[in-house]
Amino acid sequence: MAQFGAWRAQLQGSVTVFIAASSRCFSDLKFEEACQNIVDLEYDRIDIWLDESSNHLKPSELAGDPEAFVLRYRDLSRLTPVAFTVAHDVDTETMKGLCAAAKLLRVTQITVPSSPIGTPFNSEIDRLKQFVAIGNEDGIRISIHTKGGQLTEDPHTAVELCQSVRGLGLSLDPSYYICGVHSNQSWDQVFPYVYHTLLRDSTDKQIQVQVGLGEVDYARIMQLLAREDYHRALSVDFDRGQMDKDALALEMRKLRLLLETLL
Repeated sequence: MAQFGAWRAQLQGSVTVFIAASSRCFSDLKFEEACQNIVDLEYDRIDIWLDESSNHLKPSELAGDPEAFVLRYRDLSRLTPVAFTVAHDVDTETMKGLCAAAKLLRVTQITVPSSPIGTPFNSEIDRLKQFVAIGNEDGIRISIHTKGGQLTEDPHTAVELCQSVRGLGLSLDPSYYICGVHSNQSWDQVFPYVYHTLLRDSTDKQIQVQVGLGEVDYARIMQLLAREDYHRALSVDFDRGQMDKDALALEMRKLRLLLETLL
């Protein structure tokens, strides 16, 4: 507890971050319903989750007519959008449309997945360079999700990708470094490259557990973010499919309150 208190004291005044909820927490609902649920849980910021294979919100919907989506969004919710998170790879034309929508909404952060393990490193660099170049045209930061099954599941490879593609960052998802094939490694080296953060609680056996029963050291994560002058979002990001729906609201409240105690 003394160590926790010391970290909290160090964080105060040293970093400005804000808490958002990912609409993925309500991925089985229509996007409009997800927004209302997030408001009901007393969040005021949203990380907009996009998945072409779902009925929640498809990247093609935004990319096809960015202006129409922005008008629709402003009519349905007063939540402040802070990021787009794309579940699957998209082509360059779709990325251009997403960046156009992000610019209109004053969103400066888009997360894309890295390619699956086994993808040639040079091919991945070429793909990501295209995305970063598109983002630069609209002032949008592009980052890749640190996730199991993808090239970023190894923290060393994640860093190498960022070093190889100027301007590329990481969307840090600690769960996959705690519960994954590289769980016995340090992943502190990723923090200088973190543009965005996605949080839930996890153990080395389960990617998602009830808040407080896992091994995610939120205080230490925030301490390391503070060292890098992190001034961005902490997105509460639960997988609805891995949780009792009746427990989700409580877990989202618990994690929001826990993070607020660290701010």
